[in-house]
Amino acid sequence: MKVNFAEVSDALLIHDLMIKAFMEYKDEVPPSSALEETVQSISTALKDGEQGLIGYIDDEPVGMIRFQLKENGVYFYRLSVIPEKQGQGIAKKILKSLEDYANKKEIPTILCKVRMTVPKNIKLYSSIGYSIYNEEVVYKPNGINIKVVSMMKQL
Repeated sequence: MKVNFAEVSDALLIHDLMIKAFMEYKDEVPPSSALEETVQSISTALKDGEQGLIGYIDDEPVGMIRFQLKENGVYFYRLSVIPEKQGQGIAKKILKSLEDYANKKEIPTILCKVRMTVPKNIKLYSSIGYSIYNEEVVYKPNGINIKVVSMMKQL
């Protein structure tokens, strides 16, 4: 598998991979806000400094991750692997590429937030060295609250 940095022109591809991966959460309460994003919102985010990595197997895109550099480390979100390729270690390979990037930039910490209703993601991150450092409730405008954990990995 090869992993490439995303360009602004990859916004449609990033959106497509993300929607395919996040459809499994469409019936969550509330559904993931990833499903409300548009190609335009992703394009704008990439123009405004957001970065992304896209994973390819035999030149076919199979997964991606979006991230930003913050004062306290690299913060990633929307890690996506297309459903037919989940469970094959693709997410771990994409995260390894993100760690390699952080190491090159001498950034010692990678961070993310995970819904507590998605224990498989907490387990995935824990299996590769992430630990929970905070729990919080995110209050959505529609009155629905989402319990999330913040996780980090020291490189």
